Amino acid sequence: MIDHALFDPATIDPETLRLNAEIVAAHAAQPDPWTLPIDEVRERRKAGTKASPAMPRSTRAETMLIDGPGGALPLRVIRPRPGVRLRGAYLHIHRGGWIWGGADEQDPWLERIADSCGFVCLSVDYRLAPEHPYPAALLDCEAAALWLAGPGKAEFGVSALTIGGESVGAHLAVMVLLRLRDRHNLPRAFRGANLNAGFFDLGLTPSVRNWGAERLVVNTEDLTRFADDYVREGIDRRRPDVSPIYAELKGLPPALFTVGTADPLLDDTLYMSARWAAAGNGGHTAIYPGGCHIFVRYPGVLTARALELIDRFLMALA
Repeated sequence: MIDHALFDPATIDPETLRLNAEIVAAHAAQPDPWTLPIDEVRERRKAGTKASPAMPRSTRAETMLIDGPGGALPLRVIRPRPGVRLRGAYLHIHRGGWIWGGADEQDPWLERIADSCGFVCLSVDYRLAPEHPYPAALLDCEAAALWLAGPGKAEFGVSALTIGGESVGAHLAVMVLLRLRDRHNLPRAFRGANLNAGFFDLGLTPSVRNWGAERLVVNTEDLTRFADDYVREGIDRRRPDVSPIYAELKGLPPALFTVGTADPLLDDTLYMSARWAAAGNGGHTAIYPGGCHIFVRYPGVLTARALELIDRFLMALA
C-alpha cells in the first residue's frame, strides 16, 4: 500500500524545493531545445549545461562491439574495481527521450553499481530517433540482452543478470523483458529490473498531459515530442509492443520502481508498478517527495537514499 503522506507537499524537504527551483530557472535561462538543431542539443547535453551538468566519464570504461541488427553495436563496459568480488552483470539502458543521450553519460552510476554490488555494468549505445525510429532502439537493446544472456555470461564469468534504465531506458528495459519472454522463451533470463521514472505509456498518462510548460527537467511538450520522434505517425501507441503499460506482465522478474512526486511521469510508474504487482512479479515501489524527473541525476538527500536502495535491491539478486 502506498503511503499517501508521500504526496503531501509539506513532506518535501527544503533542499529538494531549492534544487527544483534552480533546475527550472536554469532551463528557462537557456535556449529551448526544440529551437536548436538536434545535433547541437546532443552535443550540449554531452558537454553539460547549468541545468544538466555533465557527469564525469570513467577512466575505467571500455567499449566492446557485438553484432547488432543495424551493424556493430557498442556496449560501454565498466567492471568492478580490483578487490571487489564479481557477483553478476547489470545491463543498463540510457535515458534521453529516444533521441538524445549516450552510453557514456552516466558513468558514475555504473561505477557505483560495479563497486557496491560487484556487477560488471554494460550500457547499450543504441541507435537514436528520429534518424532511427521505432523499433530500432528496442531491437538494439534486445540484441544486447540476448548476447549477455548467451555468450556474454561466459565472456564475463557471471550467471546473475540484471537490467535497468532511466526514463525511456526503463521503457526499453521492460520491452526487452517482454520480448525475451514472448519471442525467445527466456522469461527469467534476468533476475530483476531497476526501473527509474519510466516512460511506459507513449499515449501519455494524465500526469504527463496535465503537467504543462514548466520544465522541471522535462515538461509536457518534451515528452510529447520524444514520443512523436520515436514512433512514426500511424502506429497505435497503445499497442503493447510500443507502450508496455498495456502488455500482459505475468512471468516477469521482480522490479524496483523509483520515482519522485514532482515528475511528469509519476503516473507511468504508479500505474506500471501496480500492474507489475498485480501480475505477481514482486518487487518494490519507492516514491520520493518532491523528487524531479531522474532526481538521482543531482546530488542530495533524496539521491543518497534512492541510490542506496538501488544498491540493496541489485545485491539481493546476485
